[in-house]
Amino acid sequence: MTHLSACTSVLVGKNASIDGSVMIARNDDTFSPLTPQRFYMHQPEQEGKILQSTQNGFQAPLPKNAVCYQATPNVEVNKVGLYEESGINAHNVAMSATESVYGNPAALAFDPLVADGMAEDTMQTMVLPVITSARNGVQVLGDLIKKYGSPEGNGVLFADKDEAWYMEIVTGHHWVAQRVPDDAFVITANQVAIQSVVFDDPDNFMFSAGIQDFVAEHHLNPDQTGWNFRHIFGTSTEKDRHYNTPRVWYGQRFLMPDVEQSPTSAELPFICHANRKISVADISFILGSHYNETDYDPLGNGPAELKTKFRPIAMNRTQNSHVLQLRNNVPEAQSAITWLSLGVPAFSPYVPFFANANDTDPSYANTPVHADQESAYWMYRKLSVLVESHYAEFVQDDRDYLTASLELFAKHVAKTDQVASKLTGEELTTYLTQQNYLIVSEMKARTTKLMNDLFEHGLELSKLTFNMDVNL
Repeated sequence: MTHLSACTSVLVGKNASIDGSVMIARNDDTFSPLTPQRFYMHQPEQEGKILQSTQNGFQAPLPKNAVCYQATPNVEVNKVGLYEESGINAHNVAMSATESVYGNPAALAFDPLVADGMAEDTMQTMVLPVITSARNGVQVLGDLIKKYGSPEGNGVLFADKDEAWYMEIVTGHHWVAQRVPDDAFVITANQVAIQSVVFDDPDNFMFSAGIQDFVAEHHLNPDQTGWNFRHIFGTSTEKDRHYNTPRVWYGQRFLMPDVEQSPTSAELPFICHANRKISVADISFILGSHYNETDYDPLGNGPAELKTKFRPIAMNRTQNSHVLQLRNNVPEAQSAITWLSLGVPAFSPYVPFFANANDTDPSYANTPVHADQESAYWMYRKLSVLVESHYAEFVQDDRDYLTASLELFAKHVAKTDQVASKLTGEELTTYLTQQNYLIVSEMKARTTKLMNDLFEHGLELSKLTFNMDVNL
C-alpha cells in the first residue's frame, strides 16, 4: 500500500474556539502536485454494494443505513485511488482521513500491517456515511480495523458539535483515540502524537482490545514509568526532526507565542492551550503557512541553508485544505460548514460550503484530469503558480485578495444564517445550496480578475527586455 497523504492536521475543542465551534482541519498533501480532486455531495449507495480498492485488493460491502455526505475524492480513481478524504455527513458529523503516521519496527514486528486491509483510500467511504457522533466514528472505525486490519499507519479526525477525537492506527490492529479537551487544541504532522493514555477514563480515551497486554508481552514500553503511546509505538528519527516536528512546532508557536520550544523536539505536547480563542482564520493561516517570518521560510530572506532545512506546512502538492466546522451558536440544521481551499493554501482562500445542501457547483463537482478554464480546482492551482512565480512582486496582491475574501465570507455566512434561521426542511436545504452556488460564482469572478491583473503585471517583469533608445 502506497501512502499518498503526508499531511498536517489541527483539532480545536468548543471552548477553545472563538464562537463555541468544534473544528477539525487538515492539509491533504499527496506525493505529486498533479493529483486532481473534486468536491461533491455523495448520496447513499445501494445497500449491499461491494466497495473495492483499486490500490491493495481490499473489498467489503458498503455499510447499511448510510446517509448523504460531502466528499473530496481523487479524479483518477483507478490510477491513484478513491480517497474521499474529508466531509460532513447528514448527521452533522465530520471526518477527515487521514494523517499518515508510522509505527516503529519493534511494534510492527509483532502485529504487522495487513496488506489487503482497509486503508485510507476506502476508509472515509466505509465510515462517514453511517456514524452518528465523533465518538461513534472511533467505535465504527475501530471495529473495522479489528475485522479487516490496516495496511498502513493513520491518524483520523472526527468531530461533532460537542467533541473532537483524534485516533491513531499504528500497527495492523492496534490503535488509540483521545478526545480533545474542550479548552484545548491539537496539531499533528505525520508522526505518532498521542502521549499518556489513561485506560480507566472511557470519556476521554478509547483503544484496541488487548493493547496493554500486547505491549507488556513484547516488552515495548521503553519508559521507566507511565504508558506513553508515542514512545511505545512511534518514531523519533532524523527524518521526523526535519519533516514532521517543525510543522507542529510552528503551529503551536503561532497559537502559544509565549512558549519557548525547539522545532526539532520529540516531546512537543499533544494537548495544547492557546493564548487566545481560535478562529477559522487562525487555522487557515497555520495550514497555509511556510514558517512565515522565520529563517526557515523557503519564500523568505533567511540564510540559504535554513530556508530548506524543514518541510513547510503548505506545499505545491497540497491538493485540498479544509476546516470542518460544527457551530453551536445557530440552529443545528444550518450549523455545519466545510471551509475548502483548493490549490496551495498559502495563496488560495478557504471558501465556505454549508453542509446541508443537495449538491455542489459543477465547477467543484466536475474536475477534469487536465487543466481547463471551468473547474475550481484548476483555477486555484493556476492562481498558486502565478503568485509563486513572482512571489516578491505578487504576494501583496494575493494577501489583499485573501483578506478581502475573509471579509466577504464573514458577511456571506452571517447573512445566510439570518435568512436560514427562518427556514426548515427542504426549503432550508435548497436555500443553503443556492448560497453555496452564490459564493462560488462570486469567488470565480474575483479570482479571475486577480489572475488577469497578475498576468498583465507579469508581462512587465520579463527578462527578455532591453532599454537603450525609445526609438528602437
